[in-house]
Amino acid sequence: MSPRDLTEMRERVDAYPTHRIAGYRVRAGRPFPYGATPVPGGVNFSVYSDRATSMSLVLFERGAPEPAAELPFPAEFRTGSVYAMTVFGLDVENLEYGFRADGPFDPVSGDRFDARRVLSDPYARLVSGRDVWGREPDWNDVYPYRAQVVNDDFDWGDDTPLRIPTEDLVIYETHVRGFTRHPSSGVTAPGTYAGLREKIPYLKHLGVNCVELLPVFEFDELDNPRTNPVTGERLHNYWGYNTVSFFAPKAGYAATGRFGMQADEFKSLVKELHRAGIEVVLDVVFNHTAEGNEYGPTISFRGLDNATYYMLTPDGQYYNFSGTGNTVNCNHPVVRDFVLGCLRHWVAEYHIDGFRFDLAAILDRAPDGTPLPNPPLLEQLAYDPVLRHTKLIAEAWDAAGLYQVGHFPNYGRWSEWNGKYRDAVRRFVKGEPGVAGELATRMAGSPDLYWGRGAAASVNFVTAHDGFTLNDLVSYNDKHNEANGEGNNDGANDNYSWNCGEEGPSASPHVRDLRMRQMKNLLAILLTSQGVPMILAGDEVGRTQLGNNNTYCQDNELSWFDWGLVEANAELLEFTRGLIAFRHAHPVLRNTEHPRGVDSMGSGYPDVSWHGVRAWHPDWADHCRVVALMRCGRHAKGGVPDDHVYVAVNAHWEPHDMELPQLPDGQAWHLFADTGALMPYGMHPLGGEPLLEHPGRYHLGPHSAVILVGRPVPTTQATQATQKEMAP
Repeated sequence: MSPRDLTEMRERVDAYPTHRIAGYRVRAGRPFPYGATPVPGGVNFSVYSDRATSMSLVLFERGAPEPAAELPFPAEFRTGSVYAMTVFGLDVENLEYGFRADGPFDPVSGDRFDARRVLSDPYARLVSGRDVWGREPDWNDVYPYRAQVVNDDFDWGDDTPLRIPTEDLVIYETHVRGFTRHPSSGVTAPGTYAGLREKIPYLKHLGVNCVELLPVFEFDELDNPRTNPVTGERLHNYWGYNTVSFFAPKAGYAATGRFGMQADEFKSLVKELHRAGIEVVLDVVFNHTAEGNEYGPTISFRGLDNATYYMLTPDGQYYNFSGTGNTVNCNHPVVRDFVLGCLRHWVAEYHIDGFRFDLAAILDRAPDGTPLPNPPLLEQLAYDPVLRHTKLIAEAWDAAGLYQVGHFPNYGRWSEWNGKYRDAVRRFVKGEPGVAGELATRMAGSPDLYWGRGAAASVNFVTAHDGFTLNDLVSYNDKHNEANGEGNNDGANDNYSWNCGEEGPSASPHVRDLRMRQMKNLLAILLTSQGVPMILAGDEVGRTQLGNNNTYCQDNELSWFDWGLVEANAELLEFTRGLIAFRHAHPVLRNTEHPRGVDSMGSGYPDVSWHGVRAWHPDWADHCRVVALMRCGRHAKGGVPDDHVYVAVNAHWEPHDMELPQLPDGQAWHLFADTGALMPYGMHPLGGEPLLEHPGRYHLGPHSAVILVGRPVPTTQATQATQKEMAP
């Protein structure tokens, strides 16, 4: 080292080594931040373990089967329960690292230390080992999930959060791999972040302004012991709800994953989505990890501090509120900091706009599983300054029966997947009796559940990744999950589906026409309801899973988006596009406050009114299968004058002549969409909606829905319309 180099190093005291361990120059590191952080001249490593008796840093050359060195942390490098060391002179691009923790193995007391294992860093920003999707690893590898150091040199340019108001979102739930893996996708790198990036023009054309991605945190797709009993093919952990590393993007989703460039590839995807006006929400899994129960693998948490990170029974076993073997101890102060740090990381480093929390009811459980009245984690996330403008969406239930839809601790910030909306819409369109009143409540933003929180607290959906697709919802009475290798015992049984008279694919024109109407009916209700609509990718083109309602393990054409359907099912696609455009064009559909059924604007009409076959006379009897509502445009969001919008849905097998509510003088009803009509795609272009032939009434066919727009018309047209209506 030259005198000049020595002088420059001494200008930074923390860049000067004080010890030599295993041939490496080191010094005591900084406890924060956790993980591996590049510092002048080296890398700072910091790891938490409260009950370990000793800790070593294990260094590997990239891909090497055995460690290059092990560096024990001296006692003076420990501050409280944190071991920290700065190591100088490392080649970070060729480095993999882990930790070896020693301590008691006493499961009854919660300790499961095993010094034979190399443990991955819970705060690792990159993880190797599953760099190419589905490639068989070396199953004898002493360290299968290897932490790496990341150099943050991505150029975000002028990218900033879009901050689209929650009530204006149209969410599109999709799977990174499944969206472009099908041979018909035509992208350069199928099944990757880069492939999804190539499909942004399609998303833009569809009209959605938010994508919700199934888990992209590093997971192991090979973590599934089952095979398809029919074909014998290996089944995967396709959805990714088995997180291995929470701070690292999934390498197998990157075309560049084998080069360790997955972080930059994912950031490029986010940047381009933002450029297209589309926000990014991540489906995150903090309720359990890939380590499973006591028979599962030891990857990181279990070997570092089992009793801290997991909910344990009095005899040291794992509480299983997640249904997957273990439950993360989310409200432990250390774990709360971990979750908060993780979300801050994705917002600050990846510009993520929001998060959907899988089985979020677990996040408000105490260490013994008892629901907390004021869960500290949920409160902390709601008020965190870094997450201030981030969308927070809860799946407000868990696998142990805690169902909190409408009652999830929200602190004025949380929205919820509204499972009650899903069930009510399905039951009504199917034709079940006694559902009309609940459907009306759900279409009004579920005020019975979210009064005082605003309609945007309700994320409305009819289908999601978990369950039937839209096509299968109208094509199957029963689930058909035999390919999952679990004897058709997995997946939900209460699907509220109707096959329209024939199970599965049908050649009958009558059945096919009815199914198309039913799919349109479901979409029409979804996209004209107050709240935030969420569409499952592929529903807009009638994608099928052949009746499988739990494709978590199916990495094949059963799960992939078939791009040939874009042309084959153009009618449904264009209908969906039109509905999304209609929603964007009419702020009266996106009001933040729930309607009260009163005229607070002096418009002469209440904000929302309910109707039946007779105008102003809704029928809530059990036998009723017709629901109609009118929204007054004078009550639209932000005080911006809008058209009146009338929506009527007939789930009856017979047609009905609907008497329409009279509009103010000079206005008339125009036809936007009729799911039973033969006009192109069942709708008219925005702004080009024709006047009704009979302005005061509408013939609504069986199993159909209609959307009308009330707006001013030129005097001549209005006079002609009135004369036609008065004619005998």
